[in-house]
Amino acid sequence: MDSRVRGSVAANDSAAASQGRRLRQAELLLEVSRRMAAFDTLDDILTALVDITTEELSAERGTLFLNDPETNELFSRVAQGNNQREIRLLNSTGIAGHVFTTGEPLLIHDAYADERFNRTIDEQTGFVTRNILCVPIRTVKGEIIGVSQTLNKKRGKFTRNDLQLLEALTTQGTLALQSARFLERMKKVRRQEMEFIDVVSEVTADIKLGSLLQKVMGEATRMLNAERSTLFLNDEKTSELWSEVGQGLASMQIRLPNSAGIAGAVFTSGKTINIPYAYADLRFNPAFDKKTGFFTRSILCVPIVNKHGKTIGVTQVLNKRGGTFTAEDESRLRAFTAQISIALENAKLFADVQQMKNYNEAMLESMSSGVVTLDEAEKIVTCNAAGLRILRTQPDGILGRAAAEFFSGPNEWVMARLHQVETTQAAELAMDAELVVGGDTLSVNFSVQPLLSTEKKRIGWMLMIEDISNEKRLRSTMSRYMDPGIADQMVANGAEALGGKNVPATVLFSDIRNFTTITEQLGAQGTVALLNEYFTMMVDCIQREEGMLDKFIGDAIMAAFGIPFAHDDDPDRGVRTAIAMITELRAWNQSRIADGKLPVEIGIGLNSDLVVSGNIGSKKRMDYTIIGDGVNLAARLESACKNYGASILVSEQTWRAVRGTYRMRELDIVIVKGKTRPVAIYEVMDHHTGETYPHLIDALGLFRNGLEKYRAREFARAQALFGQVLKLNAADQAAQMYVERCAHYLAHPPAPEWDGVFVMEEK
Repeated sequence: MDSRVRGSVAANDSAAASQGRRLRQAELLLEVSRRMAAFDTLDDILTALVDITTEELSAERGTLFLNDPETNELFSRVAQGNNQREIRLLNSTGIAGHVFTTGEPLLIHDAYADERFNRTIDEQTGFVTRNILCVPIRTVKGEIIGVSQTLNKKRGKFTRNDLQLLEALTTQGTLALQSARFLERMKKVRRQEMEFIDVVSEVTADIKLGSLLQKVMGEATRMLNAERSTLFLNDEKTSELWSEVGQGLASMQIRLPNSAGIAGAVFTSGKTINIPYAYADLRFNPAFDKKTGFFTRSILCVPIVNKHGKTIGVTQVLNKRGGTFTAEDESRLRAFTAQISIALENAKLFADVQQMKNYNEAMLESMSSGVVTLDEAEKIVTCNAAGLRILRTQPDGILGRAAAEFFSGPNEWVMARLHQVETTQAAELAMDAELVVGGDTLSVNFSVQPLLSTEKKRIGWMLMIEDISNEKRLRSTMSRYMDPGIADQMVANGAEALGGKNVPATVLFSDIRNFTTITEQLGAQGTVALLNEYFTMMVDCIQREEGMLDKFIGDAIMAAFGIPFAHDDDPDRGVRTAIAMITELRAWNQSRIADGKLPVEIGIGLNSDLVVSGNIGSKKRMDYTIIGDGVNLAARLESACKNYGASILVSEQTWRAVRGTYRMRELDIVIVKGKTRPVAIYEVMDHHTGETYPHLIDALGLFRNGLEKYRAREFARAQALFGQVLKLNAADQAAQMYVERCAHYLAHPPAPEWDGVFVMEEK
């Protein structure tokens, strides 16, 4: 056969082979379309398309990646048992990222020689990649929606024909991929909508504000696939945004100004803020991250608007998993907060009502007067603790009973007063009426008032009962606590003297040291006898200076000078009283020791300041007392006597009022427990004798010099001076304390900002 015949045969064979490949490819593409049509889920289509390309190209492995435009990632799904696992990588990295971003198909014969290849995947899986085919997946409009990648030709290397075949196969499957992905997206949207409806229904069913906040924050975190979320509500009274973190006993509130930070900016502007990189935004405060250890990457914060268009708070979601928050996330969170805003307002209203109810109940329970309420049928509905005490009954003995049955016999007058109110619709008051309870006759102030609804319709009655039996002995009782002349003035001035007001006063606290030890040795009867004798002596000292005994607190005494009527020298009267108390106690102790009894030692604290004085009630019912920071400081000074070994400690205010009149030494500058402002404290020394404190004058000078060196940080010189004080009087506890402080600061020098102030940790 000549060469022309052989050439013609070869050409015919090549044409036949080419036509066979085209026919095979057409059949294969039809097979792809047929198999794709049999599936309706994206996972099945992905798996089928990968199986076909891997099989037809005789490759070891294949992967089909689709682009996620929300996260700029290429993802593929791998079956693991009954579950699906997603593999994700940035759509700009590696071979797949290059093909996706450039649209250029790649035929790589040696993967490890290509700098775009990422070897770490092989290192992690143990798979060795030799050669790679990778083509873009394009839609009909030319949009690249992913890449198809085939690895390791089983025999030889991939060819250009393989590359063209892979492109043709993926193009044939693109329409099915798009349809399945669109269907999956629709199903996801519908599932999210159904979940959204279920979540809103479940959340809005909760009426308790604390648990509602927790549910909303939990659902917002889950719904947006975030790491953390917080819902802040506005407190109009304080202009603060607040939220509750935790539940039950561990719950706590966090508060911040409603104009501060990201949350404040959203609240004040009413506009959503979406920050992809928190640390690049000047409004973000990184101090919270430093304090908590949490690292904030991205922030989405939306306003919560009620049905009237008023912003009532904000919802803040942090750190979207897998990327940043999208416009879709903003829309979903806004829709969610719009739905739950009504539930939040209802829960807040319920919390306010519950708080008011608890407040009213607490107020009723704290009242000393009995309060009894009746319904329209004249049945007893409520009775506070004071009412149960006055009427000497238990809840099951009065609640639910007819008022006419409970207030019967000698107490029928109660019902007569009630029926009088029913007729006149005006409150009735009976002063010093007699109420028979348990066989005893009580003197009571009694009032009955109609209870009206908002429509002014009667819904019941309220009875108020004040037991004034003991107040008939008002004058004699008051005389035990203050000078009889003052008691007469109190009764004569009545409400004017008893009303609440701010007044200057000198407050005195005293307390017996080691009282528990004394009571253990004396027993009950001996303790009572001791206290009666001790209190009689101390109260005499107070009344001689026209002071008022406020109360006994166990073995402690609280008194005041300048209450209820002021004198020009009330601080002086207080200090004179304290010196007299210590002096008379010393003489009393000498006789006790002679009788073989334990001596009694006390500490006294004095402070001069403005206090609130007043009485709750009327001329017939008196509970007159004083309150305020000035009272508290006097109590702290009394307690501090133990630390300094002092008998009488006074505040700087009292010292200024009497300086130059008494021998005093400054002991320290302290911050008492519960306060932040330092105060100077002084020890009164006038009660001492040559026996109780030898060489007093010399010791006072040395102590003053030692204190100056101590505050100047000359601790060695200060220690030596305080040591000389101890040589004069080894029992000086304050000097010993400073010797020990100096030794500590010599070994451990204080910080540069140290100012000599001592913080008292105990009350």
